[in-house]
Amino acid sequence: MADPFFTISVGLTLGYAFVTGFSDGGNVVAATICSRAMNPWRALVWASIAEFVGPVSLGTAVAKTMSSSVLKPDMIQQLEPQSFYLIVSAAVAATLIWKLLTWYLGLPSSGSHALIGGLVGAGIVGIGPQAILIEKIGWKVLAPMLVAPLAAAVLGYLIFSTIKAVFRNAHRRIGEFFILFQRPVMVLLAASHGSNTSQKSMGLIAMILAAGMGATGSEMPLPTWVIYSCAAAIAIGVLTGGWRIVKTVGLRISKMEPVHAFSAQLASAVTMTCASILGGPVAVSQVVGPAVLGVGASRRASGVRWSSVEQIAYAWILTFPVSMIIGSGLCWCLKRFFT
Repeated sequence: MADPFFTISVGLTLGYAFVTGFSDGGNVVAATICSRAMNPWRALVWASIAEFVGPVSLGTAVAKTMSSSVLKPDMIQQLEPQSFYLIVSAAVAATLIWKLLTWYLGLPSSGSHALIGGLVGAGIVGIGPQAILIEKIGWKVLAPMLVAPLAAAVLGYLIFSTIKAVFRNAHRRIGEFFILFQRPVMVLLAASHGSNTSQKSMGLIAMILAAGMGATGSEMPLPTWVIYSCAAAIAIGVLTGGWRIVKTVGLRISKMEPVHAFSAQLASAVTMTCASILGGPVAVSQVVGPAVLGVGASRRASGVRWSSVEQIAYAWILTFPVSMIIGSGLCWCLKRFFT
């Protein structure tokens, strides 16, 4: 008979994939919907299909990063499986609390930051500070999270600046061209987001399965059911929408026309795809918002609503420490009552 805490930890991890799709789906389709390039429900359907296909086609490099770059595998092996299940449950529960709070406030937050913060906090309480791979977290986890927003903003600025220079004297109907090409770019963004985000859940489930077998997450081949269940969870989450985030990203940062939306989504898709292939765990909110900002700044600095940017920045800054505190508190409570 399976340990109930095993079932709870896997269920919470799939719930994380669903909630991330639910809250981040708005980032994926915001520019397309707000530039009126596609009907909202049609955009969500296409995005959800791409979110499911992406994890199957873009590899599992991010999953390997998650399973071997936060907690020391050899120290996890020394734990009783139930103790590790409690650590994962506390970390994922902390992530869900933060993601749902920021979704309610209409702020795009990083599920990656929240999940890593929850794992670090729960790992410190459940195993000890010596179990945290500080150097690997810095280079393989936090560095991509810091580089990705800057890369997306610069790409957004350069792409729109190039388009503006090339089509300076074009007829206004050129917007129809960008409406046409905005749709496949949105699908690419959704696929790369699905791949990157669902792989975080895959990496966690690999660690959970490995703990029960005395192995390490990096050694554990991903079963087919893990890949497809995580992909399905995030696709269903995206399909349910995330309209608060659509309003924040698509309307509050900068006014969006089809050409602006195309530029922002192309910058976001390139950044997310590179991160997925290289194994960097990056949240879509970290690339879409900065890409929109870069496009808006290339038009004119006054075209950016800096107050909204400031609110989003505060949510990003607070995500890691708050999730770490919540994760450590939940892990302490679970250990006190169940071990």
